[in-house]
Amino acid sequence: MSVSPSTELKSTITASLRAAGCVFAEDEARLLVSAASSAAGLDTMVARRVAGEPLEQVLGWAEFRDLRIAIEPGVFVPRRRTEYLASQAIMLAQQADSPVGVDLCCGSGAVGAALLAAVPGIELYATDIDPEAVRCARRNIGSAGQVLEGDLYQPLPTALRGRVDVLVANAPYVPTAAIATMPPEARLHEARVALDGGADGLDVQRRVAAAATQWLAPGGHLLIETSERQSSETSRIFARNGLTPRVTSSDELDATVVIGLADS
Repeated sequence: MSVSPSTELKSTITASLRAAGCVFAEDEARLLVSAASSAAGLDTMVARRVAGEPLEQVLGWAEFRDLRIAIEPGVFVPRRRTEYLASQAIMLAQQADSPVGVDLCCGSGAVGAALLAAVPGIELYATDIDPEAVRCARRNIGSAGQVLEGDLYQPLPTALRGRVDVLVANAPYVPTAAIATMPPEARLHEARVALDGGADGLDVQRRVAAAATQWLAPGGHLLIETSERQSSETSRIFARNGLTPRVTSSDELDATVVIGLADS
Protein backbone atom coordinates (compact mmCIF):
# COMPACT_ATOMS: atom_id res chain seq x y z
CA MET A 1 0.00 0.00 0.00
CA SER A 2 1.02 3.61 -0.48
CA VAL A 3 0.19 4.22 3.19
CA SER A 4 1.14 1.85 5.96
CA PRO A 5 -1.98 0.52 7.72
CA SER A 6 -2.08 0.72 11.48
CA THR A 7 -2.39 -2.30 13.74
CA GLU A 8 -5.83 -1.02 14.65
CA LEU A 9 -6.89 -0.93 10.99
CA LYS A 10 -5.64 -4.48 10.44
CA SER A 11 -7.61 -5.59 13.51
CA THR A 12 -10.72 -3.84 12.21
CA ILE A 13 -10.40 -5.55 8.83
CA THR A 14 -9.86 -8.92 10.50
CA ALA A 15 -12.95 -8.42 12.64
CA SER A 16 -15.05 -7.48 9.60
CA LEU A 17 -13.90 -10.55 7.71
CA ARG A 18 -14.47 -12.82 10.69
CA ALA A 19 -17.99 -11.44 11.13
CA ALA A 20 -18.64 -12.22 7.46
CA GLY A 21 -17.71 -15.87 8.08
CA CYS A 22 -14.13 -15.90 6.80
CA VAL A 23 -12.42 -18.70 8.69
CA PHE A 24 -8.89 -17.43 8.03
CA ALA A 25 -9.76 -13.79 8.60
CA GLU A 26 -6.34 -12.71 9.89
CA ASP A 27 -4.48 -14.27 6.96
CA GLU A 28 -6.97 -12.80 4.50
CA ALA A 29 -6.61 -9.35 6.06
CA ARG A 30 -2.85 -9.56 5.62
CA LEU A 31 -3.21 -10.53 1.97
CA LEU A 32 -5.71 -7.79 1.24
CA VAL A 33 -3.51 -5.15 2.88
CA SER A 34 -0.51 -6.34 0.89
CA ALA A 35 -2.42 -6.27 -2.40
CA ALA A 36 -4.09 -2.87 -2.03
CA SER A 37 -2.45 0.12 -3.71
CA SER A 38 -4.32 2.75 -1.69
CA ALA A 39 -6.57 3.15 1.32
CA ALA A 40 -9.59 3.53 -0.95
CA GLY A 41 -8.60 0.42 -2.86
CA LEU A 42 -8.28 -1.52 0.37
CA ASP A 43 -11.77 -0.41 1.44
CA THR A 44 -13.17 -1.64 -1.88
CA MET A 45 -11.41 -4.98 -1.63
CA VAL A 46 -12.57 -5.58 1.93
CA ALA A 47 -16.13 -4.69 0.95
CA ARG A 48 -16.03 -7.15 -1.94
CA ARG A 49 -14.75 -9.94 0.30
CA VAL A 50 -17.27 -9.18 3.05
CA ALA A 51 -20.00 -9.34 0.39
CA GLY A 52 -18.94 -12.91 -0.35
CA GLU A 53 -16.74 -12.62 -3.41
CA PRO A 54 -13.97 -15.27 -3.42
CA LEU A 55 -10.72 -13.99 -1.95
CA GLU A 56 -8.83 -15.01 -5.09
CA GLN A 57 -11.11 -12.95 -7.32
CA VAL A 58 -10.68 -9.97 -5.01
CA LEU A 59 -6.89 -10.32 -4.96
CA GLY A 60 -6.75 -11.06 -8.67
CA TRP A 61 -4.71 -14.22 -8.22
CA ALA A 62 -4.61 -17.69 -6.68
CA GLU A 63 -1.63 -19.75 -5.61
CA PHE A 64 -1.40 -23.09 -7.41
CA ARG A 65 1.67 -25.34 -7.18
CA ASP A 66 3.82 -22.35 -6.26
CA LEU A 67 2.55 -20.42 -9.28
CA ARG A 68 0.58 -17.19 -9.08
CA ILE A 69 -2.44 -17.76 -11.32
CA ALA A 70 -4.37 -14.68 -12.47
CA ILE A 71 -8.06 -14.89 -11.54
CA GLU A 72 -10.69 -12.57 -12.98
CA PRO A 73 -14.19 -11.94 -11.55
CA GLY A 74 -16.58 -14.75 -12.42
CA VAL A 75 -13.84 -17.24 -13.33
CA PHE A 76 -13.65 -20.59 -11.52
CA VAL A 77 -11.05 -20.45 -8.75
CA PRO A 78 -8.60 -23.40 -8.90
CA ARG A 79 -8.96 -25.55 -5.79
CA ARG A 80 -5.99 -26.78 -3.84
CA ARG A 81 -7.16 -30.38 -4.39
CA THR A 82 -6.66 -29.90 -8.12
CA GLU A 83 -2.91 -29.64 -7.50
CA TYR A 84 -3.09 -33.42 -7.19
CA LEU A 85 -4.62 -33.72 -10.67
CA ALA A 86 -1.82 -31.51 -11.99
CA SER A 87 0.88 -33.55 -10.23
CA GLN A 88 -0.42 -36.81 -11.72
CA ALA A 89 -0.54 -35.27 -15.19
CA ILE A 90 2.98 -33.91 -14.79
CA MET A 91 4.38 -37.32 -13.82
CA LEU A 92 2.83 -38.95 -16.87
CA ALA A 93 3.86 -36.15 -19.25
CA GLN A 94 7.45 -36.39 -18.05
CA GLN A 95 7.53 -40.00 -19.24
CA ALA A 96 6.86 -39.05 -22.86
CA ASP A 97 9.71 -38.23 -25.25
CA SER A 98 8.01 -35.22 -26.86
CA PRO A 99 4.94 -34.74 -24.70
CA VAL A 100 1.68 -33.37 -26.00
CA GLY A 101 -0.84 -32.25 -23.38
CA VAL A 102 -4.43 -31.04 -23.52
CA ASP A 103 -6.25 -29.32 -20.66
CA LEU A 104 -10.01 -29.53 -21.24
CA CYS A 105 -12.39 -27.34 -19.19
CA CYS A 106 -9.26 -25.36 -18.40
CA GLY A 107 -10.88 -22.49 -16.48
CA SER A 108 -8.10 -20.12 -15.46
CA GLY A 109 -5.53 -22.41 -17.08
CA ALA A 110 -3.96 -23.40 -13.76
CA VAL A 111 -3.36 -27.06 -14.68
CA GLY A 112 -1.99 -26.12 -18.09
CA ALA A 113 0.31 -23.52 -16.53
CA ALA A 114 1.54 -26.14 -14.04
CA LEU A 115 2.31 -28.55 -16.88
CA LEU A 116 4.26 -25.88 -18.75
CA ALA A 117 6.25 -25.01 -15.63
CA ALA A 118 7.18 -28.60 -14.84
CA VAL A 119 7.51 -30.27 -18.26
CA PRO A 120 9.98 -28.41 -20.49
CA GLY A 121 9.12 -28.59 -24.18
CA ILE A 122 5.56 -29.83 -23.73
CA GLU A 123 3.23 -29.00 -26.61
CA LEU A 124 0.19 -27.72 -24.73
CA TYR A 125 -3.38 -26.92 -25.71
CA ALA A 126 -6.19 -25.77 -23.42
CA THR A 127 -9.89 -25.29 -24.10
CA ASP A 128 -12.90 -23.84 -22.33
CA ILE A 129 -16.41 -22.92 -23.39
CA ASP A 130 -16.51 -19.78 -21.19
CA PRO A 131 -15.05 -16.70 -22.94
CA GLU A 132 -14.07 -15.11 -19.61
CA ALA A 133 -12.18 -18.23 -18.58
CA VAL A 134 -10.42 -18.35 -21.95
CA ARG A 135 -9.29 -14.75 -21.57
CA CYS A 136 -7.98 -15.52 -18.09
CA ALA A 137 -6.25 -18.73 -19.21
CA ARG A 138 -4.48 -16.86 -21.99
CA ARG A 139 -2.97 -14.56 -19.37
CA ASN A 140 -1.68 -17.54 -17.40
CA ILE A 141 -0.48 -19.74 -20.25
CA GLY A 142 0.76 -17.01 -22.55
CA SER A 143 2.51 -17.83 -25.79
CA ALA A 144 3.92 -21.10 -24.42
CA GLY A 145 0.68 -22.91 -25.26
CA GLN A 146 -2.55 -22.44 -27.20
CA VAL A 147 -5.79 -21.56 -25.39
CA LEU A 148 -8.86 -22.13 -27.54
CA GLU A 149 -12.49 -21.20 -26.97
CA GLY A 150 -15.07 -23.91 -27.56
CA ASP A 151 -16.81 -26.99 -26.23
CA LEU A 152 -14.36 -29.68 -25.09
CA TYR A 153 -12.55 -31.09 -28.15
CA GLN A 154 -14.36 -28.95 -30.73
CA PRO A 155 -11.73 -26.18 -31.05
CA LEU A 156 -8.69 -28.48 -31.08
CA PRO A 157 -6.76 -28.81 -34.35
CA THR A 158 -7.59 -32.08 -36.06
CA ALA A 159 -3.86 -32.77 -36.44
CA LEU A 160 -3.82 -33.58 -32.70
CA ARG A 161 -5.96 -36.68 -33.16
CA GLY A 162 -4.00 -39.71 -31.99
CA ARG A 163 -1.09 -37.61 -30.68
CA VAL A 164 -2.08 -36.56 -27.15
CA ASP A 165 -0.02 -38.14 -24.38
CA VAL A 166 -1.80 -36.51 -21.44
CA LEU A 167 -5.43 -35.42 -21.63
CA VAL A 168 -6.52 -33.65 -18.44
CA ALA A 169 -10.04 -32.58 -17.52
CA ASN A 170 -11.19 -30.90 -14.35
CA ALA A 171 -14.71 -31.13 -15.72
CA PRO A 172 -17.60 -29.94 -13.52
CA TYR A 173 -18.78 -32.81 -11.32
CA VAL A 174 -21.26 -31.24 -8.90
CA PRO A 175 -24.76 -32.73 -9.33
CA THR A 176 -27.22 -30.05 -10.41
CA ALA A 177 -29.36 -30.38 -7.28
CA ALA A 178 -26.30 -29.97 -5.04
CA ILE A 179 -25.27 -26.59 -6.42
CA ALA A 180 -27.79 -24.86 -4.16
CA THR A 181 -25.91 -26.24 -1.14
CA MET A 182 -22.49 -24.97 -2.25
CA PRO A 183 -20.88 -22.03 -0.45
CA PRO A 184 -22.21 -18.71 -1.78
CA GLU A 185 -18.77 -17.64 -2.98
CA ALA A 186 -18.84 -20.53 -5.45
CA ARG A 187 -22.47 -20.68 -6.55
CA LEU A 188 -22.88 -16.89 -6.78
CA HIS A 189 -19.49 -15.85 -8.11
CA GLU A 190 -18.30 -18.65 -10.38
CA ALA A 191 -19.75 -19.54 -13.77
CA ARG A 192 -22.51 -22.15 -13.53
CA VAL A 193 -20.99 -23.99 -16.49
CA ALA A 194 -17.86 -24.60 -14.39
CA LEU A 195 -19.84 -26.23 -11.58
CA ASP A 196 -22.87 -28.08 -12.99
CA GLY A 197 -22.16 -31.70 -13.92
CA GLY A 198 -25.76 -32.69 -14.59
CA ALA A 199 -28.12 -34.92 -12.64
CA ASP A 200 -25.43 -37.20 -11.19
CA GLY A 201 -22.50 -34.84 -11.74
CA LEU A 202 -20.94 -36.98 -14.45
CA ASP A 203 -22.49 -35.71 -17.69
CA VAL A 204 -19.39 -33.82 -18.85
CA GLN A 205 -17.11 -36.66 -17.81
CA ARG A 206 -19.13 -38.97 -20.07
CA ARG A 207 -18.64 -36.64 -23.01
CA VAL A 208 -14.91 -36.31 -22.33
CA ALA A 209 -14.40 -40.07 -22.04
CA ALA A 210 -16.53 -40.88 -25.10
CA ALA A 211 -14.12 -39.15 -27.47
CA ALA A 212 -10.86 -39.55 -25.57
CA THR A 213 -9.45 -42.49 -27.53
CA GLN A 214 -9.82 -40.52 -30.77
CA TRP A 215 -7.31 -37.98 -29.45
CA LEU A 216 -4.98 -40.02 -27.25
CA ALA A 217 -1.76 -41.44 -28.56
CA PRO A 218 -1.22 -45.18 -28.04
CA GLY A 219 -0.39 -45.56 -24.36
CA GLY A 220 -1.68 -42.05 -23.62
CA HIS A 221 -3.68 -41.19 -20.52
CA LEU A 222 -6.93 -39.42 -19.69
CA LEU A 223 -7.02 -37.91 -16.19
CA ILE A 224 -10.24 -36.62 -14.62
CA GLU A 225 -10.73 -35.16 -11.17
CA THR A 226 -13.82 -36.53 -9.45
CA SER A 227 -15.06 -37.27 -5.94
CA GLU A 228 -14.36 -40.42 -3.97
CA ARG A 229 -18.08 -41.22 -4.05
CA GLN A 230 -18.25 -40.84 -7.84
CA SER A 231 -14.97 -42.56 -8.67
CA SER A 232 -16.45 -46.03 -9.20
CA GLU A 233 -18.91 -44.76 -11.79
CA THR A 234 -16.23 -42.59 -13.40
CA SER A 235 -14.10 -45.74 -13.73
CA ARG A 236 -16.99 -47.60 -15.37
CA ILE A 237 -17.43 -44.70 -17.81
CA PHE A 238 -13.75 -44.97 -18.73
CA ALA A 239 -13.94 -48.73 -19.22
CA ARG A 240 -17.04 -48.45 -21.43
CA ASN A 241 -15.09 -46.11 -23.68
CA GLY A 242 -12.04 -48.29 -24.20
CA LEU A 243 -9.80 -47.03 -21.41
CA THR A 244 -8.22 -49.07 -18.64
CA PRO A 245 -9.04 -47.14 -15.45
CA ARG A 246 -7.33 -46.82 -12.12
CA VAL A 247 -8.26 -44.62 -9.17
CA THR A 248 -5.66 -42.65 -7.25
CA SER A 249 -6.17 -40.27 -4.36
CA SER A 250 -4.54 -37.94 -1.85
CA ASP A 251 -5.78 -37.87 1.72
CA GLU A 252 -3.80 -34.69 2.37
CA LEU A 253 -5.56 -32.78 -0.42
CA ASP A 254 -8.87 -34.69 -0.21
CA ALA A 255 -8.47 -35.34 -3.92
CA THR A 256 -9.50 -38.21 -6.17
CA VAL A 257 -8.38 -38.69 -9.78
CA VAL A 258 -9.34 -41.43 -12.22
CA ILE A 259 -6.66 -42.20 -14.81
CA GLY A 260 -7.51 -44.06 -17.99
CA LEU A 261 -4.88 -45.76 -20.15
CA ALA A 262 -5.37 -46.00 -23.90
CA ASP A 263 -4.29 -49.21 -25.63
CA SER A 264 -0.72 -49.21 -26.87
